[in-house]
Amino acid sequence: MFAKYRQIKSLGQVKNFIQEQSSLVSQMTLYGYLKTRMGAKHVLMFEDKDFLNSINIAKWYVYSASLVDCTFFCFSFLYKERNFSKTEEANKVFFEILNTEKANGMHSEAYERATKEFNSRYQQINWMNHCSLKPFEYSSNELYHWSPIADELKKLDKKIVLNSMLLKWNNVQDDFKRLTSRFNLK
Repeated sequence: MFAKYRQIKSLGQVKNFIQEQSSLVSQMTLYGYLKTRMGAKHVLMFEDKDFLNSINIAKWYVYSASLVDCTFFCFSFLYKERNFSKTEEANKVFFEILNTEKANGMHSEAYERATKEFNSRYQQINWMNHCSLKPFEYSSNELYHWSPIADELKKLDKKIVLNSMLLKWNNVQDDFKRLTSRFNLK
């Protein structure tokens, strides 16, 4: 997925990876789910202003949750596998991205929710093993929660929705592991 660099060797490239992959995964899974669930009617639904507003809100919540998860995964992996001990950089990178998105129109409640989630997890994270312990569970659950689909239909789709996002995150994890094979910032 991430072909911009042959290798990720700098924190700037880590930041770009987190931002781009979080955006890509959240968009693909949210819009893919909506299109699949609505079938041929999806074209008509995208003309409904209320529905478009609910999609916009969902988009920001799912994306901001993806940023939280992807940041923690990447820095945990770098800590564990690449001997990168400057975990405070995770905080810096996350908030640089989040503040940029806020300036780009991120829904303020999504911003606040992501900030609270990140800060809470940052205080208790085990950098050594986080990357191995369901690192994308939060964003997958947020996709399920915020998707503007009737609750009775979502209940039928829960396992599929969660798995669809987790499978996309598996590709991101594989890419990050491969692209950071020469990462050695101390």
